[in-house]
Amino acid sequence: MEKIIQRRVSPQGNNGFTALLDSSLHPLLAQIYSSRGVTSSVELDLQLSNLLPPSQLLNADLAAVLLADALSVNKRIVIVGDFDADGATSTTLAVSALRAFGARHVSYLVPNRFEFGYGLTPEIVELAKRDLPDVIVTVDNGISSIEGVSTAKAAGIATLVTDHHLPGKELPAAEVIVNPNQAACTFSSKNLAGVGVIFYVMLALRAELRRRNWFATNGIKEPNLAEYLDLVALGTVADVVPLDFNNRILVSQGLARIRAGRARLGIGALLQASSRNYGTVVASDLGFSVGPRLNAAGRLDDMSVGIECLLSETHSAAAALATRLDTLNRDRRVIEQDMQREAATALDQLELDENSKPPLAISLYQAGWHQGVIGILASRVKERFHRPTIVFADGDAGQIKGSARSITGIHIRDILDAIASRYPGLILKFGGHAMAAGLSMRKGDYEKFSEAFAAEVALHVEDVNLQASIESDGELAESYFELETANELRFAGPWGQHFPEPIFDGHFKVVQQRIVGEKHLKLVLSLQGSEQLLDAIAFNVNTEIWPDDSIETVELAYRLDVNEFRGKRSLQLMVDNITPL
Repeated sequence: MEKIIQRRVSPQGNNGFTALLDSSLHPLLAQIYSSRGVTSSVELDLQLSNLLPPSQLLNADLAAVLLADALSVNKRIVIVGDFDADGATSTTLAVSALRAFGARHVSYLVPNRFEFGYGLTPEIVELAKRDLPDVIVTVDNGISSIEGVSTAKAAGIATLVTDHHLPGKELPAAEVIVNPNQAACTFSSKNLAGVGVIFYVMLALRAELRRRNWFATNGIKEPNLAEYLDLVALGTVADVVPLDFNNRILVSQGLARIRAGRARLGIGALLQASSRNYGTVVASDLGFSVGPRLNAAGRLDDMSVGIECLLSETHSAAAALATRLDTLNRDRRVIEQDMQREAATALDQLELDENSKPPLAISLYQAGWHQGVIGILASRVKERFHRPTIVFADGDAGQIKGSARSITGIHIRDILDAIASRYPGLILKFGGHAMAAGLSMRKGDYEKFSEAFAAEVALHVEDVNLQASIESDGELAESYFELETANELRFAGPWGQHFPEPIFDGHFKVVQQRIVGEKHLKLVLSLQGSEQLLDAIAFNVNTEIWPDDSIETVELAYRLDVNEFRGKRSLQLMVDNITPL
């Protein structure tokens, strides 16, 4: 679907811009920050001292008491994680911090996506019982694990649920639940990733252990929890949660540690495997390079590979596991490309309305699609058509599993909740966020669900913009097309979900154009009325259109970036959208 360019405006009008200018901020950055809702330079002070305190997170103190009591009598603790990057970083942080606090019996378990599915199920509790746990701690899951928690309780195992997913109508009967999105929690940052939640629990636990004089009594050096912020940054960015002020502090501080060479060995090895320089790493490097390699373990193999990489204590072990994760990610790309080709055939048969627009909601299923890759495919389809999309793959015992992605204005978990209420038993399980969710159902119910999904989405689109668009920070003056500006913008973030990297738009003359790497368009451009030449690249273009020497002028939506090649740094425009004029 063709995208239109829309200019961003400041939510506060000129007031926020003026206030930021008064703080001696560069005018371009003042404009950019203002359009993202920043009204004061205080909101740009990303020091750890500005973090929300753990005392504001409901039940963090009770979780700390539960864990401190467990440590005091050497209880066995099992961490149950999730099979994505947030789950892997959450698990690694919980295991590492508890061991640093003096826990002698800490192990972890991550459900294999293909055998057990998501979360603390009764089957996972049975598996965990092999380690004879006294306490199960869920990270990045558990808020919907009603049956699993009941099974643990029946076995005499205490359960601490730490999660950030939206709760359902019923909560599990855990000893303690820590989730900023539960109804009674007044924690103002509702956007913590799973790794952010367990980090806060560890902050509360350290405070509780201090009160008990635990560290001095046991001769343990009190851990510096800032050492875990590289994990928090990686999990937060990879899970694509909104970067509100609190999350920007967590990510900024984690990136600072990585750039200073103080990242854990596993993250360093993953950066090296993805050819990223740790000294100049930014949030997008975590999101588009490190995160996918970590996620590949959960998609194709077992997330324990990723967790062991993050837990590695030697360079050789970290490098070997990072290489394995890189190989898995390459395999994932091949599988994804095959699935995209198959999906394209199905999408070509979609019924278009009289204006040649796609349906309001898209459901796709094909036997043989890889269960671990359907989420990525759903994202690709959603991006192409700008429609809520669910892609299904075969599960076990006559079931299919779906991965959903949505657009702004369509809360996908609420859509699934409404369908589940309207058609009891149609959806067997579901959970997730506004923009992403997962579900399972009987294979024979796919057609009925597809109709119900389309009908439910149709009830919610009246005020939703169904036209795909790119939000731009406007047109850049010629003086800003320089390496210094690109470098300043690169490190002015961290940029991410709901605090996006600056995008600009403008008209350019095409001086040169050629395809590189099979489907990427390499350009040399000039500004209208200027002789300055600019390098640019547009990834994954339609090679049926490009290159085309008859196209002399284009409208671009682009980002300023720093290209590093053979030790030379130069300005490069990263093209997000290109339209011939």
